[in-house]
Amino acid sequence: MAQPDNSPSIEGNWSIGIYVGTSPFDFAPFEGGENPVLTREDVSDIKTAFVADPFMLRINNTWYMFFEVMNQQTNKGEIGLATSKDGMKWAYQEIVLAEPFHLSYPYVFEWKSDIYMIPESFQSGSIRLYKASKFPFKWRFVDTLLSGGVFLDSSVFRYNDKWWIFTETNPDHKYDTLRLYYADDLTGSWLEHPESPIINQNAHIARPAGRVQVVNDRIIRYTQDCYPIYGTQVRAFEIAELTTSTYREREACENPVLTASGNGWNRSGMHHIDAHLMDNGQWIACVDGYS
Repeated sequence: MAQPDNSPSIEGNWSIGIYVGTSPFDFAPFEGGENPVLTREDVSDIKTAFVADPFMLRINNTWYMFFEVMNQQTNKGEIGLATSKDGMKWAYQEIVLAEPFHLSYPYVFEWKSDIYMIPESFQSGSIRLYKASKFPFKWRFVDTLLSGGVFLDSSVFRYNDKWWIFTETNPDHKYDTLRLYYADDLTGSWLEHPESPIINQNAHIARPAGRVQVVNDRIIRYTQDCYPIYGTQVRAFEIAELTTSTYREREACENPVLTASGNGWNRSGMHHIDAHLMDNGQWIACVDGYS
């Protein structure tokens, strides 16, 4: 969750919750538990301003959640880890990745039995790929996928034997420009789509808001609504056509997917979702919100 100094951001107390749903557009707090499941008070190894931007994976019956931990002493984001057996009760572990520059939005994914992470690293002017050398605690830098600009909340996915990345790139930090890149291999070479930027001058629907879903050949991207203020709500779009030369999308009629509750830990806004389809056909998602 990068918020450059001149951005229209909200300095709130961000926390992490768990929602469940019946579709990738329909989510609500889970019953029988209490949100938020992770707050800054759970972080035990550094003094923390907030936690946000959660992504999770389930491996060998254990859930692993990676998320931004804002180091209050250095004023930069680092990547923390929490684990869970049931996806509802979480135990904080430790900081697993830190760099001299800010890190957030730790987009973790599995590919060919390896675990990768693309954290946002806008201060480095690049999109950086990491690989787990000893999952989940040790990560090593692998390659720079794109460089020479501002890349916010880069979201990678695989479709039709190619890799794709959505990323927000407005250098004025208005969060209103969404670009699309593609490559044959994960490490590139990456090319910008001919219709990119696919969103221009629209802060309602440009900045990515979590894992891109590819389910039964359907592609769904989540987007932050950053107008009139940062972190307002999350909306969803279904991509109707995606090739190396064409792009079409339509807004999901169930929008917004997430929005402020008006009270409690997420009373002022929500801006992130990482949704996972379970074996029973239900969905579980880690989300964030601020009070």
